[in-house]
Amino acid sequence: MRNPHAGTPFDTSDAEIAAALTDVSIPTLMLSMLHMTGDASIIRAQERPMGSFLNEVQGFMSEEDKAAVRARALEVIADYRDQGCPEPEPLSPDLVHEMMEWLVVEDVGTEYVPMMLADLELDGIDHDVPDAPAGEAAATARAEFPVVVIGCGESGLLAGIRLTEAGIPFTIVEKNAGVGGTWWENTYPGARVDVGNHFYCYSFEPSDHWSEFFAQQPELQRYFQGVMEKYGVDRHVRWSTEVTSATWDDSSATWQVVVQPVGPDGELSGPTETLVARAVITATGQLNRPLVPDVAGSDDFAGPQFHTARWDHSIDLTGKRVAMIGAGATGFQVAPAICEQVERLTIFQRSAQWMFPNPNYHSKVGPGVRWALRHLPFYGRWYRFLLFWPGCDKGLEPARVDPDYTDDGGGQQTAISELSDAARAVFTDWIVSQIGDDPELIAKVVPDYPATGKRTLQDNGSWLKTLTRDDVELIRTGIDHIEADAVVTEGGVRHPCDVIVWATGFHHTKVLWPMDIVGRGGEALADVWGERPAAYLGITVPDFPNLFMMYGPGTHLAHGASLIFNSECQMHYIDQLLAELVDGGHRSVEPRPERLTEWHRRHQEEMSKLVWSQPSIEHSYFKNSAGEIHTVMPFRVVDYWHWTRQLDPADYEFT
Repeated sequence: MRNPHAGTPFDTSDAEIAAALTDVSIPTLMLSMLHMTGDASIIRAQERPMGSFLNEVQGFMSEEDKAAVRARALEVIADYRDQGCPEPEPLSPDLVHEMMEWLVVEDVGTEYVPMMLADLELDGIDHDVPDAPAGEAAATARAEFPVVVIGCGESGLLAGIRLTEAGIPFTIVEKNAGVGGTWWENTYPGARVDVGNHFYCYSFEPSDHWSEFFAQQPELQRYFQGVMEKYGVDRHVRWSTEVTSATWDDSSATWQVVVQPVGPDGELSGPTETLVARAVITATGQLNRPLVPDVAGSDDFAGPQFHTARWDHSIDLTGKRVAMIGAGATGFQVAPAICEQVERLTIFQRSAQWMFPNPNYHSKVGPGVRWALRHLPFYGRWYRFLLFWPGCDKGLEPARVDPDYTDDGGGQQTAISELSDAARAVFTDWIVSQIGDDPELIAKVVPDYPATGKRTLQDNGSWLKTLTRDDVELIRTGIDHIEADAVVTEGGVRHPCDVIVWATGFHHTKVLWPMDIVGRGGEALADVWGERPAAYLGITVPDFPNLFMMYGPGTHLAHGASLIFNSECQMHYIDQLLAELVDGGHRSVEPRPERLTEWHRRHQEEMSKLVWSQPSIEHSYFKNSAGEIHTVMPFRVVDYWHWTRQLDPADYEFT
């Protein structure tokens, strides 16, 4: 069978190939040429990338060098076509490592190579497929081990795929009427991903159909729909059903999972039912319960009001005066999408957001790129690597606090290191360059805290351009109360409006809320955690046997990679736990308490050294009421990959 990443054979004409090459990433094209020819001199010649940066896919190559490569590539590709598009021979590990470092123009440390090789899948093998049961007895044991998965977003769908491959029966309980989680719920205007699509997808299910480099919500939801149908997961899902509680029964070593139907209005309705499972996998995410702050008078507002995650498409905003409360990652997307439709847009923002330039943020994927992804050997895999590497662990060092550094104010209010100060300068220059001569607006949009201190946004100029419109106003004054037809800020200034849009985020720190999860001895997980949720590797908790979490506490990514990548790490680890548990004839498994204690200690120690935890960062959804962070991952992505790659049974108690 042909390697699935070796490209579909083609008979495209020379003229069509030449046209396609005007679209593609030239450094990525050169690595595909090496695969086609086996000629390593292609990457040892004069034409080469000069540097790498997130979302910069041409390697800062000159136009002259790119033209020279296209001319040679046309000859190579035409010859490959005329040979019948044979499957390329495998390359040596040393050459593949050289190709990695050549593409990103820097060292790729040896600790990264196994992770990147697994993600590249140049051998055409999905290395996360669970091991088959060792014999008929193990296969029977797996078939008699039902699992309940809570949620059918990207992580719950992944769990369903892997459980199918492992031969373990399962039911996915999903509160929505369809697949996608975030990408089902968030249908607001302008909703799109901020991680490049050709990396923001399952490693084993790449797509050559993306129409934009940062796809919008409908296309993302269709991707997950297609994956679900391909793997037959849909027949295992109970839609419009919510898990309200899960209780461990030690006598039977089962979870009693109570579910209830969800009505069209999103509210629970109808009778409850109890599902019995040997294990539970939570895949609910951390950004799925809308947060609407308690503002005095909000119930008195006479017009429509809704949260962005519950966008009311029956409301026509044309000609309306819209008040948008909140301007983080979501408001950042909504405002440019609706500003030309409304009569007036008033944006209320507590604190400014850092952003960095991304000219491709709204760009279309050209037909040449789609052709290359479909036909050129391993082009898609190397393109994925090119997006992954600059966004892997590069964001961690700028986030690290230098205890000896002081900014111009004598503290660390605006920067936490020399590197942080340099990032602040670059980001500030980008912001100011978009505003023009408007000191008042510049003062509002340049943050007063260190760069990357919160979720850093990407901008192609659309957000800042929106703020310069005459019919858009950015308000940084706090809200005092809401009246029937206005938002009133501190000081008594009224801002008349017809519609209120709450772009105020989610209950991020309330992990697994509002489910009531009760473990051994009748103790509720919410009581164990309080405001300090913790799980070993973000996956397991002592006294909660056979409970496995995806996107659990301490695994939210703020510095790189993607949540899909982290989900693949977590499910790979859960697969090993299930195999050890079931194939080994055990009833239950849970982490040793000392493992979680040490993990959480290290987590908090590392977090204290990073910008996100600094007192200068206010109004951060990462922080609990005490200003602590327990949900975000402070570790390198590569370390987390290694920690979840191979289960150590000694970390667990099996009964």
